[in-house]
This record gives sequence, structure tokens and C-alpha cells, in this order.
Amino acid sequence: MSAKLKVIGLTGGIASGKSLVGDMFRALDIPVLDADSLGHMVLEPGQPAYEKVLSVFGNDILGIDNEKIDRQKLGKKVFDNTEERLKLEAITHPEIASLAAKGLSLIAGRGEKFAVYEAALLVETEIYKQLEALIVLSSSLENQLVRLCQRDKLSKDDAALRIANQLPLVEKLKVADYVIENNSTYEELKLKAVGVAELLKEKYN
Repeated sequence: MSAKLKVIGLTGGIASGKSLVGDMFRALDIPVLDADSLGHMVLEPGQPAYEKVLSVFGNDILGIDNEKIDRQKLGKKVFDNTEERLKLEAITHPEIASLAAKGLSLIAGRGEKFAVYEAALLVETEIYKQLEALIVLSSSLENQLVRLCQRDKLSKDDAALRIANQLPLVEKLKVADYVIENNSTYEELKLKAVGVAELLKEKYN
């Protein structure tokens, strides 16, 4: 991470509302770098991870155009198989980290004092220890299940399996500097996000 730029992590369980809060921060003029978007980029044809992922997981993960990787197909191969998931992460995580470093460098070059790095595995990978602070989105299991089924068109059993394969929320909360609970309305979530944004601006700007 950039030595001059203060980087605050934003994480939480799957379907907890990380991207939504990230968008709220952007609307408040806080730079946000999204690891999931970078993950999409590294799987694009021509990117370093593309050929490596195909060589490990096979061409049956390609979409109907027989060129781009279908993340849903890839997800089915890895989310309920720890060994396969670790293989994928070993390929993609270094590439995502490289793009993240470049992105944060560009943000620092604009004269920004701090930025938010939104990523799912900041605690699992211990990246949070390199960051200035950590924001954790807290959401009930019931709400995660509903959102995940709606968002990814999954069955309840498949959604539950994906949640079960993640680090329990309580472990992330133990190392959180800020907690944003997302179990109510959009308006309530926005109020909480604005509150944390104001604290960050006061401390780091």
C-alpha cells in the first residue's frame, strides 16, 4: 500500500452491502478502490491471470462467446471446494494486488490524503494489518441469504454454502475500527455511512 496515502479497508461478509457503502463513500468525494472490479479486470482476455485460470480450470468456464470467462461457471467450481478456491486465489490475488497498488498510487498522485480499499478478504489474508484502519459491514445471516439469492440467482442452499465458506463475521468484527450495521433500510445505512465518512474526513484530511 502507498506509504503516503492513508488506506482504510472496507470489508464484510458476502452480500453484506460493501459495494453499496463504497458507492455512498464515492458520492461523498471519498476515493474508493474496489478489489472485486479489479478481480473482473484480471480475468479479462489478454490479462496475465486469464490464460493461467483457463489452464487450471478448463475451457468449460468460458461464456457463450467462448472467449470471456463466465464468473458464475468459475464460481461453481471453487466456492464449495477449498482446494480449488485456493488455486484460483493463488493466481488472481497477486494480479489484483498489483492493480490495487497502481490504483492507490494514482489516487495519491492526485493529492488525496486517504482512500478506501473495498475487498472481501482483508481479514482472511491479513492485509488489514497493512492498513490505517478497517471498516466492517455487519449484516445478519438472514439478510445475507436473501440478498445473495436475489443478487446471484442462487438457491438458498447454495447461498448458505457460500456464506459458510467465509470467515465468520465475528472474527472480522474483532479487528474492526469502525462497524456499519446493514440490517435496516437504505436510508438508515446511508446515515451510518455518512457518519463514518465524516469521522474519516475529520481524522485523515
